[in-house]
Amino acid sequence: MVGGGAPAIYHRHRAPFADIRALHEPRRNALEWRTPFEWPLCARLAGARSNARPSSVRRQPALSVAARRARSLNPFRTLLAHRNFRLFWIGQTLSLIGTWMQSMAQGWLALELSNNAFLVGLVASVGSLPILVLSLPAGVVVDRVNKLRLVTAMQALMLLEATALWWLTWTGRITIGWLLILAAVNGMCSAFEIPARQAMMVDLVAREDLHDAIALNSSGFNLARVVGPAAGAAVIAAAGIAWCFALNAASYLAVLAGLAMIRLKPAAAPAAPPPSPWTAMVAGLRYMYVNRKINALMQVVTVFSVLGIPYIVLMPVVARDLLHTGAAGYGVLLACVGVGGFCGALFLAAAGRWMRRGRLLQAAAVSFGALLVVFSLSRSVLVSCIVLLATGCAMILSGALANGLLQANVEDALRGRLMAAYSFVVVGLSQVIGAFFAGAVARAVGVDWTIGGAAVIMLAYMRFAYARYPELKRL
Repeated sequence: MVGGGAPAIYHRHRAPFADIRALHEPRRNALEWRTPFEWPLCARLAGARSNARPSSVRRQPALSVAARRARSLNPFRTLLAHRNFRLFWIGQTLSLIGTWMQSMAQGWLALELSNNAFLVGLVASVGSLPILVLSLPAGVVVDRVNKLRLVTAMQALMLLEATALWWLTWTGRITIGWLLILAAVNGMCSAFEIPARQAMMVDLVAREDLHDAIALNSSGFNLARVVGPAAGAAVIAAAGIAWCFALNAASYLAVLAGLAMIRLKPAAAPAAPPPSPWTAMVAGLRYMYVNRKINALMQVVTVFSVLGIPYIVLMPVVARDLLHTGAAGYGVLLACVGVGGFCGALFLAAAGRWMRRGRLLQAAAVSFGALLVVFSLSRSVLVSCIVLLATGCAMILSGALANGLLQANVEDALRGRLMAAYSFVVVGLSQVIGAFFAGAVARAVGVDWTIGGAAVIMLAYMRFAYARYPELKRL
């Protein structure tokens, strides 16, 4: 006995076991068991007969909310995580459905009023021309004012424009002149609203969710592209063209209600007085030219907008002359593009963060060009529909990836000017210059050679761009 207590041999054998238990106790408390071979070793040293895994190892540490969201493949996780973006996305998607209804009905109304294909095209071009002219100056405004207030003001003006179009049509006072004026008003509002809305995206979500938010925004656009024209055709058949404009006006109430409920942190005051508008616009253009990543991405966006997007403008000619189908077949072709784009946007929102986006952009852009070549060679409605599903997916992947990479690499002070340049290219150049150029070439050489030839140029440019700017692969 030692001091009347336990036998000495107990103390001699207890010390090693106590040391071992002390050695592993912190790990057990911190749930930091490193390797499986520790479990039977410690069990034998502690005198236990069982080799069962310790109960503390079975309990895994709880993941944080951000970690669980990062592991999730739910494409709508960004909507669930950010209240402001959720309010914006729901209102914006409902409003876009109304916009597509009005766009389809406006073209039909122009045809009824004039029976002139040139005037129908002119109404569509007048809506895009102000974006081409005003986008770059609008970018300076976006960088200097409250973006949420600017978007709200422009949406309210477009509500008034849609209401005026409904009233003039409903009362029988509409003329081709009024149609051109109201289309120009809508274009002027869009020239300010589009860059402000795009630049505001980073304020609605956390920066790590910006790419997913842009992808979801694209999904809403493509969902509206599918639902809007179909709903518009049903409304025209049931109630008349005027009520398409009325429903579009009502849809603006949804987006205005959502914008009114958004709460953003106040922006920091500028450290220095802003330069003149002209100096600020030139500074933005210089930044886009000097920054190699921004320069390369804007070149890719420009080439694909001017040469790739106008295939949608030529779709009626493809449906009639190459596929020998009517208006219903034309509608199905457009719906395939929208469904494919919607699926592509959801895929990007779900799995985009697991991939290197620069390489994914390359794959999507090359696929877009190759699919357009196949589409230009197709003479079957079924084959064309299948190809257009994949084409819509590749097109939206390319656009959403380029938009997200631009926003991820730009300084906040220049974000509005960059998004203005982006809308200048994607909306202005593609719909005014690209569509006009594609129509002229199609009249000269045929619509199939126009689409296929433009796609081959796009493929050649992608090879050149990724060879000249290898940093694109690392984005």
